[in-house]
Order: sequence, then C-alpha cells, then structure tokens
Amino acid sequence: MTETEIPTIQIIDAKDYVGQTVRIGGWLRQKRGSGKIAFLQLRDGTAFFQGVVVKADVPENVFETAKELKQETSLYVTGEIHEDSRSSFGYEMAVSDVQVIGASQDYPITPKEHGTEFLFDERHLYLRHIKPFATLKIRNTLIAATYEFFNQEGFIKLDAPLLTGSAPEGTTELFETDYFGQSAFLSQTGQLYAEAGAMAFGKVFTFGPAFRAEKSKTRRHLTEFWMIEPEMAFMDQEASLALQERYIAFLINKVLEQNDQELDLLKRDKDLLRSYTQLPFPRVSYDDAIKLLQDNNFDVQWGVDFGSPEETFLANHFSSPVFITNYPKKIKAFYMKRHPSRDDVVICADLLAPEGYGEIIGGSERDTDYDYLKARIEEEGLSLDEYNWYLDLRKYGSVPHSGFGLGLERMVTFVTGEDHIREAIPFPRMMHRIRP
Repeated sequence: MTETEIPTIQIIDAKDYVGQTVRIGGWLRQKRGSGKIAFLQLRDGTAFFQGVVVKADVPENVFETAKELKQETSLYVTGEIHEDSRSSFGYEMAVSDVQVIGASQDYPITPKEHGTEFLFDERHLYLRHIKPFATLKIRNTLIAATYEFFNQEGFIKLDAPLLTGSAPEGTTELFETDYFGQSAFLSQTGQLYAEAGAMAFGKVFTFGPAFRAEKSKTRRHLTEFWMIEPEMAFMDQEASLALQERYIAFLINKVLEQNDQELDLLKRDKDLLRSYTQLPFPRVSYDDAIKLLQDNNFDVQWGVDFGSPEETFLANHFSSPVFITNYPKKIKAFYMKRHPSRDDVVICADLLAPEGYGEIIGGSERDTDYDYLKARIEEEGLSLDEYNWYLDLRKYGSVPHSGFGLGLERMVTFVTGEDHIREAIPFPRMMHRIRP
C-alpha cells in the first residue's frame, strides 16, 4: 500500500480498522519506554490511545524520532491498529512511522501533580488534558440532549436579551455597564422573558449565559454560567415537577449511552449515576425538611434558606435527587404563586442532587394575579416602570403557568462527579488570567 492509499482516521474510529495500516494526526500526551521500545500516549481530540514503536521493527531514524519527542509535539503516526484488552480504550497502534508536524519544548503542565491556582494560569493549555477533555465532552452531550428533550416535548427555543435595564429578580449582584449614557446590566436570567414567550407559544425554553457579580469562591459560585430555563403555559407545579425529573433522567441516560469512555476517564461510578434515573424523585415539603434536619441535630429554624450541609444531608438521606417543595415566601422571588391555604409559603421546589452537589433546579408555579404581583414588586423595592411589561402578561389573557431553571455547570459537576467545576472546565470565564 502506498502512502497516498493509507487512510487517515481519528483515534475514536480505531475499532473499525483493526488489522489495517492507518495514519492519525495528533499530539504526544506522554511517553515512556526503554532502549528497545517506546510507548507513545497519543490524543487527537476524539480519544486517547497508545502507539507502540519497537526499535527492531522500524527504521533507525523513526525510532530516534520517537525517542526524542517532547510532550505536546504534534505529529502524524502511521501503523497497524491492534486490539488491546489491557487498556480501557481497547485498541492501540503498532507504529511504523512518525512524522513531526510542530515541535514542543518545555510544555508547562507536566505529568506531575499541579495545584488549582497553577492550572488557572494555564487554562488555555489545560484544555488538552484528560479531565477537561472528558468533562467538556459530557457537557456537549448534555447540551445536545437538552435540545433533543425539549424539541420532543414540543418546546420552542427563545433567546432572551443579555443586556437588561434592571435586575429580573431584584438582586444587587449585577454587572453594570454603560449603554450609550444609560445604565445596563448583564442578565442574570431569561425567565421573565420566557414567561412572555410562553404566552405566545405555550411551551418555550431559553438557553444562554447568565452573570452574577459575585466571586467564584466555591463550587456554588460562578460569575458566568449557562442556564436552561423552560416556561410552560397551562401547567401547574405538579406537572412541572414531572417534566423536570424526566428531563434529569433523560440527560443522565444520554451521558451513560454516549460517554462511557469519558465516565471511565473520570472514574465516575456509572451504577450510582444510573440509580439517579429511577423516577419519581422523592418530594419533601420545606416544613418536613426542617423537621428532618432538626431531628438529625442540625441547628436550623423555619424560615432560613438551606446551605450546603443541609442540602447535602437531605439529598444523601434519600440517596436520590429530591424535590424540596413550598419554601417560605420571604426567601423566594416575588413572582412565585401563593399557597392556596397559607400566606407564608409559595408553590415552588428546588431539586437537590446527592453527593453534595446541591440545588441543580429551582422552579415554581408563577402567580397570575395582577394586583398581587404589583404589590409584591413594590414590597421588594423594585421599579414598577421596569416591570410594567411583565404585569401586562397578567392583564391580557393570563393563564396558570410554571417554569424552572437548571444551571448547566452545576449539572455537569453532578454528572461527572467532579469536585469543582472550575478545575474540570477551564473556561467558565473566557479571560483565563482573570481569577477571583
């Protein structure tokens, strides 16, 4: 076979070429060996596998080239694909030729352990490594699965503005910018705009970046993240919860189907992950959650929001994602629907993930009463002028409706089992030199 007849493939397709000679373009991740054999750990953006160069089987110059390769050198390797039962990937290459494309010297992220701060400074290079590779592949699956799920459920995607004139939820954690002499803010949520869309299309979702002016000091805080926010007309809270748990199970199942290799690279317990697809998820009222926490020696009183220890205990107690329903009105947003028999709680739910990942979904049924919402906006010290358009939705054919929001990065950490999204995904904020 001449060089022009040798097929060029990607590593991920090696299973289809067992016993054949192929060429692969990639990068050298690591190298080990002796005077007679060199083991090249290779990557090409689709997968990782090993190329084996045996001195006795190749021209001397090829073996010398292989011996001198430095970490992250780009190269073409040619050779025969073999099955390899010792590796999790299952295949390797018996290399017959090595051609250097681009040399690499003194690559800073060596095989030794590196601290988080160091990796922050090298985010542009850290993308090449196993943990971000596997995590971002899973993130991509979650994104594709989100579109698939909502499309098959009959939703329309809308795009909410990223620059807004006010805070959608009244918070002060906003990035302010000058908009031709007027104040504008980077959006925290697309939810209120999605409500307008639901009154036009019935079921809509937004999917875009959101911004919070708070330091990314824990895995619960990111200054920039991506939110999926569905809104559904003619849907009460119970129907919304059923949709939410179907959505979560759908996402997890897609990752289990499509990212087996990546889950192995991250050493994620797939059986445990699969257990989180068993529906329905438990539903526990805020009142009962408080009692459960108090009975287990938590110093919490009715009316407080839950922190990480409380959320972790509750989800782990049920060994499952769990809905905590009907929180106190004073700690929730103004638009949440009043409870029919109590004035102190609203019809809402947070979905808490086990293993310490906390809230992955927050949602509620939305109140439809014009006068009530107007009073709540005033109580919260918000500008009626800024919310007149929102109140209009209650004047012209309002209907019962519900919605929720899922933070993509929080979902990624949960599915991948990673400790901190900033380590797993190098670019939650694209300017890699900006750090908290």
